[in-house]
Amino acid sequence: MELSKKAKEISSSVTLEITAKAKKMKEEGIDVISFGAGEPDFNTPINIQNAAIEAIKKGLTRYTAASGILELKQAICNKLKEENGLHYDPSQIVISNGAKHSIYNALQAICNPGDEVIVPIPFWVSYPELVKLVDAKPVYVKTSEENDFKYTKEALESAISNKTKAIILNSPNNPTGTVYDIKELEYIAELAIKYDLLIISDEIYEKLVYDNKKHVSIASLGNEIKERTIVINGVSKAYSMTGWRIGYTASNKEIAKLMSNLQSHQTSNPNTIAQYASIEAIKGSQDAVEEMKKEFEKRRNYMVDKINSIEGLSCRKPAGAFYVMVNISKVKGKNIKGYVINNSIDFCNALLEYAKVAAIPGKGFGDDDFIRLSYATSMENIVEGLNRIENFLKQ
Repeated sequence: MELSKKAKEISSSVTLEITAKAKKMKEEGIDVISFGAGEPDFNTPINIQNAAIEAIKKGLTRYTAASGILELKQAICNKLKEENGLHYDPSQIVISNGAKHSIYNALQAICNPGDEVIVPIPFWVSYPELVKLVDAKPVYVKTSEENDFKYTKEALESAISNKTKAIILNSPNNPTGTVYDIKELEYIAELAIKYDLLIISDEIYEKLVYDNKKHVSIASLGNEIKERTIVINGVSKAYSMTGWRIGYTASNKEIAKLMSNLQSHQTSNPNTIAQYASIEAIKGSQDAVEEMKKEFEKRRNYMVDKINSIEGLSCRKPAGAFYVMVNISKVKGKNIKGYVINNSIDFCNALLEYAKVAAIPGKGFGDDDFIRLSYATSMENIVEGLNRIENFLKQ
């Protein structure tokens, strides 16, 4: 019996593989410090927890409309209007089982077999695989560290063909922490309009932007680009609600209807209790978000300074999210304890074995000259973990 060819072609997540290996070592009693986390290390704020408990007590535990409850859609519409300058009707909002599910819904709704979707390198590990799952083709645009890992107009335009359907834009970015400014978003919008393309704008890290910079949604740059943009967002990162699994899209009504229909058959509604908790997250006090952001900024500053003091390593200061892309190109080819570092996977395996530090190889993000470190862990872990990396490299 032959199983699904499509499923066989989907790559496993390098992120999850390293994380699983580190977890197994910890369970065996080994003192491992992990920089692999893709989620905040803070608890969900208490007001959000209480809203979930209240929903359970009220018996709000049954099916909802497949695309989510009206109260949450309205809260999202108000948020988008007040914070992003975007005007949407609740019928244009689709609530899903996390932002990843939202991206998949978007790709399913817009792609036909053979369509091309532009993906930046470095990329979040799931982008190419989600594109492949809808029988489309990821077309990669290499970005450079010197340009803060951003699309250039020339590179982006050269990747566009008559098969291009959409551009994936992720700002603030995972894994680089890149944040696009309004001028950079304008040239991406110009190209989308010029070549009749859609934008999938992943804005899940929007509240985690530092140095007094402000997140700008590309959809806010005029009605023409707004009609072409599917905004992806959710509560996972900003409110430390990764396990609650609530993401959402904002798009034109035609695309929203298609996504809603697809979801009605694939998963039905997202978790009812989590939806009610998310209303409180979006409408309630934002104090916990601000405190978390301050702590992340402090950790980022320490991590960047320390990395750039370690011989053989370097990095840029990310403007958002909670990741640092560390350049390891000077270490490649080195021999450490008889172990030759040929690529980022070799480096991370050696780091885990000899320094008991877990990091994510850049190969999983499409760029083998880097590793990704997350500062979504305590300052104590960051200090100790970076000291271990420094001592490891001295060998």
